[in-house]
Amino acid sequence: MAKEAILGLGGTIDYELNWNAAALESLAAEFDIANLDSAMPQTIDSERSLVLSMLHHFRAGSGSEHFVESTDVIEKFATRFGYRVTLGGTPVRAALAMSALGIGSTVHLVSIDDDVRRLLPADVDYLCSAEHDSTDPHLIVQYPARARIRLAGGEITSPGPNRLIYPCDRPNAELVLSERLPEALSTASVFLISGMNSIQHHATLEARLEQLRAALRRLPRDAVTVYEDAGFHVPELSQVARAALAPHVDIYSLNEDELMGELACRVDLLDPGGVSTAVRELAVHVPTPTIILHTRHFALAHGQSAHRMGPILASGIAISGARFAFGDAAGREEAELLDRTGRRSRAGQAVANALNGRRDFCVVPAFDLQDITTPTTIGLGDSFVGGAIAAIVRNARQRKKVSASEA
Repeated sequence: MAKEAILGLGGTIDYELNWNAAALESLAAEFDIANLDSAMPQTIDSERSLVLSMLHHFRAGSGSEHFVESTDVIEKFATRFGYRVTLGGTPVRAALAMSALGIGSTVHLVSIDDDVRRLLPADVDYLCSAEHDSTDPHLIVQYPARARIRLAGGEITSPGPNRLIYPCDRPNAELVLSERLPEALSTASVFLISGMNSIQHHATLEARLEQLRAALRRLPRDAVTVYEDAGFHVPELSQVARAALAPHVDIYSLNEDELMGELACRVDLLDPGGVSTAVRELAVHVPTPTIILHTRHFALAHGQSAHRMGPILASGIAISGARFAFGDAAGREEAELLDRTGRRSRAGQAVANALNGRRDFCVVPAFDLQDITTPTTIGLGDSFVGGAIAAIVRNARQRKKVSASEA
């Protein structure tokens, strides 16, 4: 039987690289990359274009996701650095965060292999649309703040820590839905929709959206549906997915990179007026009851019910902050300790102080974790989503308990 939380729509196998600045410098020299005067490559089809893409993001301090044309590029590149195999994908990492908080879930997968079966926690069930096993790796690069890369033409420095994702994943590009999904949704309290960004073709996206809208009709009336946005491999498909799903979901969630991508402009996250203007501009194009923006400084809810979102934002902030500080070891104890004793971000607190007096905004500041020397930067948004959904599940359980006592 499916759990209360159904998390979709696709998981991954990740190759998490061991950060090695010297190895990256050596590759830049090998591929004759002396500077970053050339534009960031739009197609990743070789190790050279992969290195060039990484260096551009490294210099900007940005995180992103780009499709790689060949698994061979990922496999060869990963062996140069060394890596560990982990589970990835928003629904799976959200499930891991929920499991760490003591709440099980069911994940919807489009591919599976023995590593997935081995690494999934016992309280995480799965539905899978794949007819056979396959391994389709995502290359994960996490770089620290103030790291230096020496090129022949000069030195570049990362302004802050971030993560880069480079997948070559045909099953997620097709995102075939399990025929068991509608039945699983029929008893769910919350449904997470994510992974639409991996789809490569408009016709495939339209077909999945039609199937998804049909499946959504099986949800109980009081279920909460969350759409987590992400960097689309084919950017023009982002608006197609958002326009189709926004009227059918309760919460539209995204991070700061995705917000700026949607608005095609920079947003100063330290300026409360600029943040509120940007979120309200986004809301004009996203007809959902609630928008959640999760950033390194704060998490924010906007909408008529925003004033009730504080505990949900706080739960997401706590487990994502714990993951940043403690990595895979982060659990309920670490999240609760951080929530009780952690120092809040001054910048995030300033935004919260400015916006929390408005009925259509709720802001919870993130934690000041600048002293963490070896942070985990992959999966922070996914962990936030898992923490938020854990709070939604707890709310649903409490409502059912109250209803049962009144019956």
